[in-house]
Order: sequence, then C-alpha cells, then structure tokens
Amino acid sequence: MSAQALIAAPRRLAPCIVLIGMAGAGKSTVGKEIARLTGWACMDTDHLLEAAYGAPLQRVADAFDKETFIRAEGEMICSIRASRTVIATGGSVVYHEAAMRHLAGLGIVVYLDVPFAVIERRIAAKPDRGLAMAPDQTLSGLFEERDPLYRAWATLRCDVGRKNPRQCARWIVERLKRRTN
Repeated sequence: MSAQALIAAPRRLAPCIVLIGMAGAGKSTVGKEIARLTGWACMDTDHLLEAAYGAPLQRVADAFDKETFIRAEGEMICSIRASRTVIATGGSVVYHEAAMRHLAGLGIVVYLDVPFAVIERRIAAKPDRGLAMAPDQTLSGLFEERDPLYRAWATLRCDVGRKNPRQCARWIVERLKRRTN
C-alpha cells in the first residue's frame, strides 16, 4: 500500500466491535483479545476519560454527580471516529442515548453478560474502577437497572458464564464472521 493511500481518508469505514456491560464484566480484557485475534486497534473509553481529565476514573466519577459524569462520558463517546477498532466502553454508557446511537452506528454492539455474583466479586477486588452510582444506590440495584439497557442495545449477547476472556473473544469473532459470510 502506498504512503498516499495510507494517509487518504478511507472511502468507507469498516465497522467496529463495541463491548458493553457492567464494570468488572471484562470488556477491556476481552477487547484486547479480540483486537489481537482480528489485528484491529483497541480503544478503552474509560482511559479516554482519564486522559481528558488527567485523573484516575474513580476520582473523575467522584468529582461529578452521576448525571454530570454520564453527560461528560456521553459527549466524549459521541466524538469518537473509528474504523476496525474494538471499543471497550464504560459501564454507564447505556444511560446516554446519543452515545449509544453513535456506538451502534460504528458497528456491532456486544453485551458481555456476566452473572451478578461475578461482578460483585470483581468490583470488590478492584474498588477503584470508577462506578457512576447515585449515593444511595447499591451495586445490585445498579446491576438490575442496567441489565435491561444492555440487552436492549446489544446486537449480540455473549453469555460469559464459564468462558475465560480468550474464549469470549473467540466466540464473538466466530459469530461476527458468520454474520459477514
């Protein structure tokens, strides 16, 4: 491929793979594995927020109320322009309809569906992961509130169950290959 072809804007963008799900679902880990399998780029929107605010995600989440955090996250996500990229999103992205419409326009939206007990254990092991919660909200309440939203936006649902991240990534890539063949 020539240097000119590399710097020219593509005529048509290739789709992305967008991962949604609760904090602790494994979106970043599975996303990296999908990127490895496909040779695509990988983007973590939590890292974009950290870079924009110059602070760890939990400090950003703590600095805002839930609605302000969701608005900031949604506006940042709406600015993403990507092709052939695996996008691991923050768990609260499903609250921002414009951000979800934008992500759905970029490609396939995959819900990493993880049982609550696993989410609870993973969050307890890493409490600084940056949850956007109302002060009086419980983790189980948050899970119950978000699950129907994840299901509604998903093009594909990966039941993580007993799958490890590599198995999840392979399962997703296989399903997407079937859709394009």
